Amino acid sequence: MKNKIKKIIKILIALILIIALQIMGFTYAKYITQDKGTGTAEIAKWAFRLEKGENESQTIKLIDTVHTNNIIPGKIAPGSGGKLPITIDMTGSEVGVEYEIKFANEKNKPQNLKFTYAGRTYDSLSEITPITGMISHSNENRKLTFNIDWMWNYETGKDEEEINQNDIIDTQDANLITEYTFDIIATGTQSSD
Repeated sequence: MKNKIKKIIKILIALILIIALQIMGFTYAKYITQDKGTGTAEIAKWAFRLEKGENESQTIKLIDTVHTNNIIPGKIAPGSGGKLPITIDMTGSEVGVEYEIKFANEKNKPQNLKFTYAGRTYDSLSEITPITGMISHSNENRKLTFNIDWMWNYETGKDEEEINQNDIIDTQDANLITEYTFDIIATGTQSSD
């Protein structure tokens, strides 16, 4: 009987070893079949900005844009006018760009100061419909300049009474207004083109 128990124990040990080897062999095979890989993607560059002037500021002064003889040095007054250039620069962008330029927060505008853009005359910059468009990623010219003419005419009106009335308005504006300010808001959004 002792021999029989020894045989059973040997058979059980042999079975346990066989089962253990199969489990270890399966596990080993599972791990050696794993493989690792890596992925990369190059990201397109993005660039959009209002172009800065010589003084490296994004502040535009109307006095710097005067094209007529200026009456008072360093100041605008009735009889002066000029061109307000707004340049957006997308140089360096590798994708298409949809742009929008609008004006906001106009403060202390002289009443008779007028603006002309795309053949229409406006009483204020904020009346100009946002300037929108798209530059394709394949377009070589990545800078756009929009010129808005401005004019504060001297002695405006259809008749002598209207001219006198506008002269009074211009005089009041000149006495009350020390600085006319506005914001230029340029927005660039990636385009699908």
